[in-house]
Amino acid sequence: MSTSDFLRDAKQRGFLFQCTDEEALDAALRAGTLSGYIGFDCTADSLHVGSLVQIMLLRLMQRHGHKPVVLLGGGTTRIGDPSGRDESRQMLTDEQIAANMRGIRRVFDPFIRFGDGASDAILTNNAEWLDALSYIGLLRDIGTHFTINRMLTFDSVKLRLDREQPLTFLEFNYMILQSYDFRELNRRHGVALQMGGSDQWGNIISGVELVRRTDAKTVFGLTTPLITTASGGKMGKTAKGAIWLTADRLSAYDYWQFWRNTEDADVGRFLKLFTDLPLDEIARLEALQGAEINEAKKVLATEATSLAHGRAAAEEAAETARRAFEEGQAADTLPTHLVSAEALGAGIAVAKLFAESGLAASNGEARRLIKGGGARVNDEVVADEARLIGTGDLRDGAVKLSSGRKHHRLIRIG
Repeated sequence: MSTSDFLRDAKQRGFLFQCTDEEALDAALRAGTLSGYIGFDCTADSLHVGSLVQIMLLRLMQRHGHKPVVLLGGGTTRIGDPSGRDESRQMLTDEQIAANMRGIRRVFDPFIRFGDGASDAILTNNAEWLDALSYIGLLRDIGTHFTINRMLTFDSVKLRLDREQPLTFLEFNYMILQSYDFRELNRRHGVALQMGGSDQWGNIISGVELVRRTDAKTVFGLTTPLITTASGGKMGKTAKGAIWLTADRLSAYDYWQFWRNTEDADVGRFLKLFTDLPLDEIARLEALQGAEINEAKKVLATEATSLAHGRAAAEEAAETARRAFEEGQAADTLPTHLVSAEALGAGIAVAKLFAESGLAASNGEARRLIKGGGARVNDEVVADEARLIGTGDLRDGAVKLSSGRKHHRLIRIG
């Protein structure tokens, strides 16, 4: 049983998947402030919800008095992490990487505190040391501690080889450079913990072993579970695209709506991972049944949006949604189309409902609208023209249909 506040809270909230030496890490966390890092490659000018578990883990560290270290991959982005991928990443220019780094830096400010204090976060860039490496020096100093036999057992490599997808020598070196990062951060900043998603386990283990072999120091690795939705979908991937964490990429309202549309079975788990609410309050919300679970979803949406966009933007998004769904009002008044409880209970073909509600002139036009990506249900793009709209789509007593961005209908039982 973990006795350090951070490790105990991380377990209870669902962050912990694997740990190299949990008992020793627990003792190190109890002994004083510990520095832990997570790396983020700079493949875009923002991060999306797929990175949010890692950001929230850094936040949790800081809340319990430890020091988060954000490592931006100014160097490793030039190679591309093969973990969890079937193909090589697109190569970016130095200018693109620099621009992406500037954009990503903004993502962390709402979540963690940077500064010079004992538990204040620091931000580093692995280009600082990777750019200065000589190839022969790296091979002599680091390469002797890695075997091809071991590297071939890691999932990030096996996945590509099993699917007969090419794995370039450039990518094959990624885990060596990530291990070097850990050693360098330990030497420069005393970082004793590397964290990451479960697909990073092999890379993290390699770093732990490199530090032990070359510097005779004990450091630790910890991974979080792969987060999927209850229906098996990848977290943060929707028909509308990635759920970005910055307002210039995705509005606070759309971000709020993403969380509001969480599946019933995911509400409690997501409240633990993506909000700061106390566990006893989460247990109360998680126990809500039937239509009341929608209240828990609103709390999740507002709390999660507050962290990324601020409390004012979150409450404004919640109020906009309330007007649209509860009062049938928005910036433009939303007309209402009534259907019988029996019909909605049995399920109504989405194309038929678009036509009957007046958002399309015919079923055929509705199907073309769907194929073109212009049809939305509850602000989510409709990807399947055979989809049925039923009572499970009700949000506060209504289903919102949208054709494009300007034409909407509220479907109500009447």
